[in-house]
Amino acid sequence: MGIVAGLDSAPDFTRIVVCDTDTGAVLRQGYAPHPVESPDGGGTRPSDVDPQAWLLSLGEAAGGGLLEGVQAIGVSAQQNAVVPLDAQGNTVRPAMVGGDKRAQVAAADLIDALGGREAWAQAVGCVPQAAQPVTKLRWLAKTEPENAVRAAVLMQAHDWLVWQLLGRPVRRTTDRGGASGTGYWSAATGTYRGDLVELALGHQAMLPEVIGPAEAAGTTPEGLLISAGTGETMAAAFGLGIGLGDAVVSLGASGSVMAVHPEALVDSSGMITSLADATGMHLPVVTTLNAVRTLRGTAELLGVPDLESLSDLAMKSTPGAHGLVLLPYLEGERTPNLPHTAGTLAGLRRESMKPEHLARAAFEGMLCGLADALDVLRGRGVEVRRIFLLGAVAELSAVQAAAPALFGAQVVVPQPADYAAIGAARQAAWALGVSQGTLDPRTPPVWQGAAAQVLEPGEELAVGQAVRQQFVSVRDQTHPGAFRP
Repeated sequence: MGIVAGLDSAPDFTRIVVCDTDTGAVLRQGYAPHPVESPDGGGTRPSDVDPQAWLLSLGEAAGGGLLEGVQAIGVSAQQNAVVPLDAQGNTVRPAMVGGDKRAQVAAADLIDALGGREAWAQAVGCVPQAAQPVTKLRWLAKTEPENAVRAAVLMQAHDWLVWQLLGRPVRRTTDRGGASGTGYWSAATGTYRGDLVELALGHQAMLPEVIGPAEAAGTTPEGLLISAGTGETMAAAFGLGIGLGDAVVSLGASGSVMAVHPEALVDSSGMITSLADATGMHLPVVTTLNAVRTLRGTAELLGVPDLESLSDLAMKSTPGAHGLVLLPYLEGERTPNLPHTAGTLAGLRRESMKPEHLARAAFEGMLCGLADALDVLRGRGVEVRRIFLLGAVAELSAVQAAAPALFGAQVVVPQPADYAAIGAARQAAWALGVSQGTLDPRTPPVWQGAAAQVLEPGEELAVGQAVRQQFVSVRDQTHPGAFRP
């Protein structure tokens, strides 16, 4: 019985879990914040972070002998970070991380330069967004041309960390999951599009070799095996243990829906981002701009102190909120593609004008918006039998009461845990097992599933579908033709 470690380098911290190789049980863990200021929220330029900060917090998180006896390490890291290196392997400038309002212009430039959204969807399975690496390269070329010229090697956060752990070898590697989010690697063909790097950056650059899910990136001088690593999204999906028939709905300020699928989906509308997962399968993702921000806005409007109180208030109403329907497009919306619209409150009658009905409509509107995103995937043949619901608000009674019937599927609410770090550890166990000849490179190790609440639609299904239809009617009447799942 061996032990492995999973390391998750998130935007603000590093978390490490040490797990039993056979069962996945977490034996010990470490944590350290990155020694950097929070990325600026102004969005005037990409947030810059010296990648050495990631190494410093890694060292701190691993202190106290945390990694003693560990045989292999997997690395998960924030997605969309670009680390441009010169020909000698030194950073040309700090890593560009997170989102950036100014890069929206670069994204629009790139979309036009290739011939539109459909051309990008066909090329790499996604349409450039402000946060994506390919867009950041365009921003770099336009804003810091001298740095763009010096950028000879392009790495993402997890690629760079793996490379550092291995002692900066000549060979640089990445995995399918991380590569699929760059905007210059196609999950459908499994190949880089160097022409798109050139389109964005102005010249070709060296890119990490994409290795298989169970392959090792290498071994440290001390004999520690380092697995391929992957992006946080893919690592969390792997840590949760999702498979075919499963979807994950993440409730942050904005929302996302992803599901496991055997093939890459090309979506000419650009609503689906076609990512690869950490196992050799695919992970189509649909995002909405409005999830928990809908609830926070409603709480402020009603003068309610917190989201728990908003949930309690909503539970005093009934399904359908006495006819109130909230289209929660407060920031515009991506799904459906209505970037310049605003939210809509419909169905106002004297009897529905009560705080509890508006509270209920906010929860139902948020969940119906995510059900729309689910329908985009279902409409493309993605099977969804079970939905994992993530995010702090997944614990709220109003969410749990409405979600199964509105989604039309079993809903699983996992207990909070470091799923990205656990997924990275599971990848390390897989690579270790393959290297020792005890595991098949096509079949990951079976670990115990996440502890979770399981919620069934049950007798509420018909009522939930009626509420959903009420939402769809208002949506189609207000924005005719905007939504074609």
